[in-house]
Amino acid sequence: MNQHRHPYQQLAPKAFWRNSVAGIDFREVDPVGSFSLKLSPDSKVATAGSCFAQHISRHLQKAGFCYYVVEDGHPILPEKVRTAHQYGVFSCRYGNIYTAKQLLQLFHRAYGRFHPAEDFWDSGNGVVLDPFRPGVQPGGFASVGEMRADRFQHLAAVRRMFESLDVFVFTLGLTECWQSKRDGAVFPLCPGVKGGIFDASEHIFLNQDASDVVEDMSAFIHELHAVNPGAKVVLTVSPVPLVATAEPDAHALCATTYSKSVLRVAAETLRKAFPHVHYFPSYEIISGTYSRGRYFAEDLRSVTEEGVNHVMRLFIQHATGLSVQSPSAVTLKPVESEQSSSILKAQKLVDVECDEEALDKN
Repeated sequence: MNQHRHPYQQLAPKAFWRNSVAGIDFREVDPVGSFSLKLSPDSKVATAGSCFAQHISRHLQKAGFCYYVVEDGHPILPEKVRTAHQYGVFSCRYGNIYTAKQLLQLFHRAYGRFHPAEDFWDSGNGVVLDPFRPGVQPGGFASVGEMRADRFQHLAAVRRMFESLDVFVFTLGLTECWQSKRDGAVFPLCPGVKGGIFDASEHIFLNQDASDVVEDMSAFIHELHAVNPGAKVVLTVSPVPLVATAEPDAHALCATTYSKSVLRVAAETLRKAFPHVHYFPSYEIISGTYSRGRYFAEDLRSVTEEGVNHVMRLFIQHATGLSVQSPSAVTLKPVESEQSSSILKAQKLVDVECDEEALDKN
């Protein structure tokens, strides 16, 4: 009879229940499993991706690790101005990169392999936007020349980042994107939402499937290895649901399930295909049913600071080898002074730049 026992029954009870969420304090749940990547305090960790990727940067800094910023703005600029212009939000000033195709095209643009035909967006009144990072310059650029000069410096910084980073953390955010019919260029937002003009004869909606994401990310991983053979990649999936969908006759809830499922399958496929690619389960930590929705704010989209702390506590623990005995053993929250309860509640929601929220205004 014993030879027919279920494999779980052959495990010690403790070993089995370590991988369960039943009867465990939600703050103690750790779904990371095997995570062989190890960081040292001087490891150059660069980030890119959706708005959720911004959490990794600030928490790495708080924990005393090297968040690698290549494009950080002129030193005479006040910190408030640099932040408003998205210097230091990510490792370079590329804004949110929601899709694998957008990341691959950024690499190609940085190395002069792709020159999109839709080079700029003229919003009128002398306001010019970069179609591939429309939110990085408050009020836009004063001219096409200024925008191109800024882009030239930006892409040079992107090249330096790719060639010198130790670890690249990329948060997969969406499968939906808008694409130019002329040359396949993809934009972080549909033209017309935050700049530019939508033209059905020029722009087309694209919703990637798992094979599309794997193909684009595989190409990026190979090309990153070519310029930086020692680089390691960490993939995560953003837990932030879609605010809207361009799929006809689809609800945002169904579109979210499709998008996150595709991205999760793609991430797992890539992890198994490349020994230097790792997956970190931030999506599972935030959206897992074990927390009963506690890690989402009242809008059911924003991730609370409590949830981000859970993710980053586990990331620091598994990526550095630091022994963390309990959720309170490592404190990643900033020290707060005595303030009114309303302000403290507001601080529990993470303030991040998320272009997709512009859809709510249209």
